[in-house]
Amino acid sequence: MNNITMELVADKYIKMALEEDINGEDVTTNAVMPLAQNGDVELICKQDGVIAGLDVFKRVFTLLDTTVQVELYVKDGDAVCAGDKLAVVTGDVRVLLSGERTALNYLQRMSGIATYTSQIVELLQGSKTTLLDTRKTTPCMRIFEKYAVTVGGGKNHRYNLSDGVLLKDNHINAAGGVTAAIAMAKKYAPFVRKIEVETETMQMVEEAVAAGADIIMLDNMTVDEMKKAVEYINGRALTECSGNINKDNIEMLINIGVDYISSGALTHSAPILDLSLKNLRVFDISYKC
Repeated sequence: MNNITMELVADKYIKMALEEDINGEDVTTNAVMPLAQNGDVELICKQDGVIAGLDVFKRVFTLLDTTVQVELYVKDGDAVCAGDKLAVVTGDVRVLLSGERTALNYLQRMSGIATYTSQIVELLQGSKTTLLDTRKTTPCMRIFEKYAVTVGGGKNHRYNLSDGVLLKDNHINAAGGVTAAIAMAKKYAPFVRKIEVETETMQMVEEAVAAGADIIMLDNMTVDEMKKAVEYINGRALTECSGNINKDNIEMLINIGVDYISSGALTHSAPILDLSLKNLRVFDISYKC
């Protein structure tokens, strides 16, 4: 995530998260730290995994106070281990305390997604299949969650509804069938857009091929049905399989020969990576209660 993306897109969501947590004042912090005092705190890893979201973690603090310094000892995509010191945050202790939970929420969530994604990517090593995410993301967290997938070695499917044509079951029903839906999409969408269609039966697969779909999604089919569909498509369209795919069942799909596997579990079911801000130090307590 580069600085332009952070400032133009991510900042508004980070500010919303901060406003959600501090809609008036931080009563607890203001009680124990009534005046500005410099200090630092350590970011400690409590679980093995893949770190992701360090720029977002840092941005939480610098949005509260531009003078806060964050010294990072790792970078996004690095493997981290329980007990590792990942960073030190230095600045006004009031800012460190008030920004702690929001910063950790982002970093834990994003690192959890990157870790879970990397585990599935490892299972797919040696196959022709690319792992994709979906739009099953937490509201207002999509930019962060999809970025975390890429850090873990996965790829992004379309970012939002403006990003590509994906004719799902309800679109097909609305259009009156696979053939009609594809024809309407070709007529409406710019020629640079690929057209993907979701299929659930061999009849739908056959219709999608005949109508000239660019990508055919095999949704909630059995392994044998998917193998048959891939053989029938035979390179005339790219293939993607989807439907309740996670770390526990993805291995049975490796030898089907699909080009892509999409999994909503990457973003909606990944557990967080346990991280903590510890060992806070106040450099000079010069006030009296």
